[in-house]
Amino acid sequence: MNWAEFFAMNGYAFYVWGSYGVAVAVFAVEVMLVRNRRKLALRNLRLMRDEMGDQA
Repeated sequence: MNWAEFFAMNGYAFYVWGSYGVAVAVFAVEVMLVRNRRKLALRNLRLMRDEMGDQA
């Protein structure tokens, strides 16, 4: 078996590599969403902390 045969995967390469591509894209989007949610949560916590400090 050579590299060309390996990457061709007996005619199923489109489905196999496409599945890997979709999985990587989903993981990348999930990482971006988690980072955004974390940033928003930290911003909200800072706002709450500042509001509590003003009331004390």
